[in-house]
Amino acid sequence: MKLRKIKKLRKYFIFFMMYGVVGWLYEVFLEVVVYKWGFSNRGVLFGPYLPIYGFGALVFIILFYEFSQKKQPFFKKIASIIIVFLGCAFAATLIELVTSYILEIITGSWPWQTYTDYTYNFQGRIALSPSVRFGLGGVFFIYVLQPNFEKIVNSFSEKNLVIISSSLFIIVFLDFLFMLLF
Repeated sequence: MKLRKIKKLRKYFIFFMMYGVVGWLYEVFLEVVVYKWGFSNRGVLFGPYLPIYGFGALVFIILFYEFSQKKQPFFKKIASIIIVFLGCAFAATLIELVTSYILEIITGSWPWQTYTDYTYNFQGRIALSPSVRFGLGGVFFIYVLQPNFEKIVNSFSEKNLVIISSSLFIIVFLDFLFMLLF
């Protein structure tokens, strides 16, 4: 029983990292291609991952993944997609709001202060437009990425799961220490 929980935690940590990288790629894409601001590291850490996306994706998985996988008639499936969209938008917005306060305490600011440019925002910490994108992204995570990521991670041997999750943990832990020190 205990080994099963540890294995599940290792898998969740790998999912956390995979979604952290996906989030970083998404942010860089927006910055370079959509807004044409040029490249910069979009996170508070040094590596090419954004922990807020990893954390948000884990919340989505825990809250909505099992629900999304239920076999349902077409119209109920559409309704479930709408529920997942609304739930992900709300959960991500709440995470972003709380994280902005935590980052302000730790680092003195938060990376998405540009939200003040949006018509509908709260203290530049959350805004309607990103919340809608988080809902859409959550639906994409839950219905497209997670089933594929789960297949990939489930294909790892026990030894590889330990090596990969432990290595990623050490990298992120050291990155976090460097962020605090510099």
